[in-house]
Parts: sequence; C-alpha cells; structure tokens
Amino acid sequence: MQQIKLDISKVFGFIPEKQIFNQAKAAETANMTLEDGTGKGNDFLGWLHLPSSITETMLDEIQQTADDLRARCEIVVIIGIGGSYLGAKAVIEAISGSFDALNNKKPLIVYAGHQIGEDYLYELSEFLDGKSFGIINISKSGTTTEPALAFRLLKKQLENAVGLAEAKKRIVAITDKERGALRTLANQEGYKTFVIPDDVGGRFSVLTPVGLLPIAVSGINIRQLMSGAVAMEKATGKDIPFSENLAAIYAVVRNELYKQGKKIEILANFNPKLHYVAEWWKQLYGESEGKENKGIFTAAVDFTTDLHSMGQWIQEGERSIFETVLSVAQSRYTVEVPEDDSDLDGLNYLAGKRVDYVNKMAELGTQQAHIDGGVPNIRIEIPELNECYLGQLLYFFERACGISGYLLGVNPFDQPGVEAYKRNMFALLKKPGYA
Repeated sequence: MQQIKLDISKVFGFIPEKQIFNQAKAAETANMTLEDGTGKGNDFLGWLHLPSSITETMLDEIQQTADDLRARCEIVVIIGIGGSYLGAKAVIEAISGSFDALNNKKPLIVYAGHQIGEDYLYELSEFLDGKSFGIINISKSGTTTEPALAFRLLKKQLENAVGLAEAKKRIVAITDKERGALRTLANQEGYKTFVIPDDVGGRFSVLTPVGLLPIAVSGINIRQLMSGAVAMEKATGKDIPFSENLAAIYAVVRNELYKQGKKIEILANFNPKLHYVAEWWKQLYGESEGKENKGIFTAAVDFTTDLHSMGQWIQEGERSIFETVLSVAQSRYTVEVPEDDSDLDGLNYLAGKRVDYVNKMAELGTQQAHIDGGVPNIRIEIPELNECYLGQLLYFFERACGISGYLLGVNPFDQPGVEAYKRNMFALLKKPGYA
C-alpha cells in the first residue's frame, strides 16, 4: 500500500526549514499528550485508536444493516448536521460516480437536517412522495433543532406511506448508548440502533457508525476505508519520529505560519470530487481551534473553477493566507484531447494529451504563481481516489488536528461557542426554559 505524501518544500521561502524542525520536540510532546490522555479534552479521545480497535463483528453489523436498507429502499435519507453527515458525504462524493444520481443508481443518498430550509424540506418531501425510502437519523441527543425537525417531518411521511410496522424496519437511529430523546424513541419503537461513542466528538466521528453506515449504504467498501485509516494511525503514532510523522509536520507548519501572521488556511483541490472533503476539513479544524480568540480561519476552494472567482484575491489580496493543496496523482479514467481540423479554439497544441495532464500543469502553474505572489504552499498528494487512501487522509487530518490544537494551546475537542446561537434562537422561539 502506498501512502499519501506531504510536501512542505514550498514553505521554506517563508519560514526556514530549521525553524520548523526546531518545533520537533513540541510536536512530539503534543502527540504524546494525545496518547497519554493528559491534555485538555482527554475525555474525547476515542477516535485516536478507533481504526485499529473497531471489530470485525461491528463492521459485519454495519454492513448487514446497510445491505438491508439497500434491499428495501430506492432512496435513503441521511439526517444529521455538522460531523453527523459531513464525513459520510465527503467519502461518498469522492468515491461515487459524478452522475450516479442521474443514472438512477440505487439507493440514492440524500441529506436532511443539515440546515433549516422550509423550501428544501417541502421539495424533499415532494421528491420522496411515492418512492420507497428509508432514514438514517444521526443525533446524540435527538433534540438538536435541525435534524430533529427533519426527522419529525420525514418519520411521519414514512409512516403514512408504508405503515408503522414497515417504517420501523426502514429507520435506523445512531445515537447515545443510554440517554437522550432519540435513544428513548428508538427503544420504544424498536428501531435498529448504533451507538455514537461517548468519547468521540461529532467532527471526529466519520470512522464510527455515524459515517460508516451511510458510506456502506452507498455501496462503498468500508473495510478498505478502515484499512487505510489503520495504516495512517500506525504512521503517525507516538513512536514515529517528527521527521517521518506527516501529521506532526503538518501541525507544526500551519502553526508556524500562523505565528507569522498567516491567519487563513485555504484548502484547495484540483479534483471536484474532493469538494466535501474540504467541507469536512473546514469543520474539523475550524471547530477544533477557533477558541479563546485564537485559531486559523479555514476556507476552501475548488480549482480550477475558483481561480476564475477567488483567484484574484488569492494572488494579490491581503497576505494573511497560506494554501494547502490536495492533489490526486492518478485519475481513475483516461480522456485525451482530440485533434480538430479547424482548431478554432486553439487547442490542437494539446491534441493527444490527457486531460489530467492539462489539469496537472494548471496545478503546477497555480502553485508557482501563488508562491510568487506571497502565498506559502503545502501540498498533500493522494495516490488515487479510493477507499484506502481516503481512510489515510481522514485519519491524517484528525491526528494532525489534535496535535495542532495542543500546539496552539487550546482544547481541540470542545465547542463552547456553538451553543451561543442556539440559546438566542431558543429564546426567540420561546422554547420553555429559555428567557
């Protein structure tokens, strides 16, 4: 098995290599703090050895449940918000065919509970009308407004369509082991359930049933995904020296850039299938580090598309940014540029070349332009888009996030600021108990 690669050489023009490696001890200490469980938020470290500790029995149970939903449903609605759906969507969008939905691949995966949009929920309900659908409801408490609202509506629609007995077979709840509204309802109704571990926060939950069940329902191989994560868990462990530990190096580089006034990290990709990987990454780092008036602001762009919108700002705007590029070494298919007799578009100079070659040259040219424009550049190369390498990438980002948060001096595993909007919203809605 190959491994994803990290290239920080295009940072050395902004930060001396020696400065980065001077932080080796601090990074190794932060990594050891994760392992020892002696740091802030140490009650949320269940993700750390999740890849190597998940059992074959659990994977079998997840796969069997997925197979049952696939057999019963032409559409499966994933209800969840934040980490309860972003990780699954990241993997599904990266691996699935771009036009699977239009080709009527079954089951179709759709999402709800990730926002409060009346038109969206109405249109979803209309779309589901007359179709065979099931629901995976993901919520630790069962009372988070967005997913709870969506589930109330869709549960009623499903029960009205197929009856209570069949509806119970088409609803899976992923929730707390013992407590909460969804756990109570699941026990009462007899839904199939999976547990969100108490020691795994939502944004780190993609390799739990929260992410694995929807991914398996989509037809993606969850064992290969986990095998990649296991490999990266080993490759970034406490005994791996700093010079070989990709997660530790990435954590240090971004923190050293932050100290130099680079307050914004832009995650750029040159493959549209990675769009939701970037959305998942934005939450992982933004929610983990944005505390105590500290933290890098996380943003994402899709290249070359966004070179025609955000490219100008990245090239010549305020120099408060650095860029991390996700690059896929090998595309899945081969498409060559054809010869054209008239050559009105002027592309005959590319005839016979692969489209991926053109994309790679766009990537290289963009990297050089941005470096010349004062934007430090980190590059992460993924050998190809498959389950194994995505498993590596997800765990790499998780491990690096924990190390980076400790280097920054914050608790990477809480999110106290998320509750502020909820308190105000509940008060405005006159929810009992909120003034």
